[in-house]
Amino acid sequence: MAFGLKREELKRWKSDVKNGNIAFITHFWIDERFPDAKTVTKVGCADRDKLIEWGKQYGLKPEWIHQDPEYPHFDLLGERQRTILKAEGKTEQLTKFDLN
Repeated sequence: MAFGLKREELKRWKSDVKNGNIAFITHFWIDERFPDAKTVTKVGCADRDKLIEWGKQYGLKPEWIHQDPEYPHFDLLGERQRTILKAEGKTEQLTKFDLN
């Protein structure tokens, strides 16, 4: 279950993904499979090859990409999430979701 996300933020992320940009969106998240995770960051790009290349720098494997036909994306959780958000300068997401 996702929450803590504004409709405009989601629309912008979807548009950026569809336009072939590497796009980030973070939201609160509850999933019993990951009881320690309170947030998730989705990093998407409709250009799958571009997304794979971007992910390589962080050790993300192509098989970890969610194969959504319109919005392929990686899900980032925990320390990897924090590390990548910091490296990418996504300070607003780090602050908003208290991930520092």
